[in-house]
Amino acid sequence: MIDRNGLASIGILMLETRFPRIPGDLGNPATWPFPVAFKVVRGASPQLAVTGGAEGLLAPFVEAGHALVAEGAQGIVTSCGFLVLFQDALRAALGVPVATSSLMQVSMVEALLPASRRAGILTISAASLTPAHLAAAGCRSDTPVAGLDAGTEFSSAILGNRTTLDVERARAENVAAAQALLDDHPEVGAIVLECTNMVPYAADIREACGVPVYSVESLVSWFHSGLSPRRYPST
Repeated sequence: MIDRNGLASIGILMLETRFPRIPGDLGNPATWPFPVAFKVVRGASPQLAVTGGAEGLLAPFVEAGHALVAEGAQGIVTSCGFLVLFQDALRAALGVPVATSSLMQVSMVEALLPASRRAGILTISAASLTPAHLAAAGCRSDTPVAGLDAGTEFSSAILGNRTTLDVERARAENVAAAQALLDDHPEVGAIVLECTNMVPYAADIREACGVPVYSVESLVSWFHSGLSPRRYPST
């Protein structure tokens, strides 16, 4: 729901999906301790957004974004990190702050790390994460990347838009992919989760890998903190 009492609200532009939105998922309302509003963009399938380059989706996202702003949303986010390709167009069109992708955190996270360390990306599809996506997010072109590509329960459920998800298998796959990222790139000192459906596994990745883990949850929480700063008692 949109908060009508003067508190800033986040509007979330959603892909049209059927897969389970488990606790922690960006699309689960219980994930957020502040008001959010959802707007489904019809025809925006996970497959089209990730492997199809989001072709033909900009206009529907602009239209849905305008609808959220008209309802009172003061900031807009999207439910797929690959939509970073629309970052400049959406912020130009909607007239409010826009954060399209968790990938926008990579450069900031990297700035926090010791000089010998890098931020790495865990994505649902390394094969589909192009230099254009990295450039749109402000990431260096040589940013270490690992993915959960074809053949995993996680990618099959999300990109295949299934109605079922083996959560524990998906959890194990996310942890294993994160560990592989560190094995292949020992310079990685923090992981940024591209996919908005990876948030439920962030704590497991942090525990297994021993490095900080950032996600769309950290991005949206930070984003909201600027739209609605906490008010403290004067005495």
